[in-house]
Amino acid sequence: MSGGRLSAALRFLRGADGWPYLLVPFIPAAVVLELAHGSATLIFFVAAAAVIPTAALMGRATEELAAKAGPGIGGLLNVTFGNAPELIIALFALEAGLQEVVKASIVGSILGNVLLVLGAAMVAGGIGRGGEVQRFDKTAANVQSTMLFLAVAALMMPAIFELIEGRGLPGIGPELVTFDSTVEKLSLAIAVVLMLTYIIGLAFSLRTHKDIFNPVAETGQDEDLWGWSTRKSVGALAIAGVAVGLMSEILVGSITDASETVGLSEFFVGVIVIAIVGNAAEHWVAVLVAYKQKMNLAVNIAIGSSAQVALFVAPALVFASFVIGPEPMPLVFNGFELGAILIATLVASQVTQEGESTWFEGVQLLALYVILALAFFAA
Repeated sequence: MSGGRLSAALRFLRGADGWPYLLVPFIPAAVVLELAHGSATLIFFVAAAAVIPTAALMGRATEELAAKAGPGIGGLLNVTFGNAPELIIALFALEAGLQEVVKASIVGSILGNVLLVLGAAMVAGGIGRGGEVQRFDKTAANVQSTMLFLAVAALMMPAIFELIEGRGLPGIGPELVTFDSTVEKLSLAIAVVLMLTYIIGLAFSLRTHKDIFNPVAETGQDEDLWGWSTRKSVGALAIAGVAVGLMSEILVGSITDASETVGLSEFFVGVIVIAIVGNAAEHWVAVLVAYKQKMNLAVNIAIGSSAQVALFVAPALVFASFVIGPEPMPLVFNGFELGAILIATLVASQVTQEGESTWFEGVQLLALYVILALAFFAA
């Protein structure tokens, strides 16, 4: 590598977009520790760090490919691969029979996007504007928050059914709970409805109302692209997919032993740790664009990703549970999870209804996330 290219690479790694790739050495380290049967705790944290650069590469490759494909197909690629890393992690956990971890990660992704990411974005945007009010398109934000609210309401119904007609809500322990076939069928039917709603929502946001959700003049993403060819983008996406899968398998394999050693419940690991790790790169992008005064894009990433988790990721995992894992996974969440996602959806509706925010609202969202995390830790 020439001196000029080396200097450019070093500048990139020190920049706002390059930090995830500083964690690349953790990828071979995780493989070596796994093959050497190292400490489960060390393997867990190394693999968790290794997921971040692989997820960042997947996101970057998707953006480069989307730019070549045009707004329609590009938007479809972005929403399809936007939550791919967390979906892959959840699939490995599902296969390992860690259904409570999977459900906790679903809830954690929704909470992380609505409270942690949106809160941090509002703080960053406020700092970038010298403390002024930040404005965003309230129509697009309200549509996203309404989709999230309806999806979460659907996700809560199997738990309500089980609470009234069944054996009650599950605890936060790692034990695999076997539910009645009725609630399994109900969860499957709800998953079908959510997936259909997701597909219709794609048509709404990418075709009939694409000017609202993909305003070319406001996103300003082209300035951040690297100019990869289609072949290079597809190759990077394939490599990232394999790397995410490998790191996810190692990460999931160490969860049980690591959580016992550290003294954290598998519930806390799923709802906080895995949810943050799987979305770290995307979370950082939302905060970064908010600082650059692109609040439309930041709000769309935060609320839109939460809606995608509820409408696509959760149903996909229900479908997958009928094929992989010890038994089907009904969407029966525990009491902590139900309360948390209900609070998150109400907050999403509240903060997006006026189309403006301040840095102090961001602080309040972050404080609420910390409070919920403390309750999860104590549970």
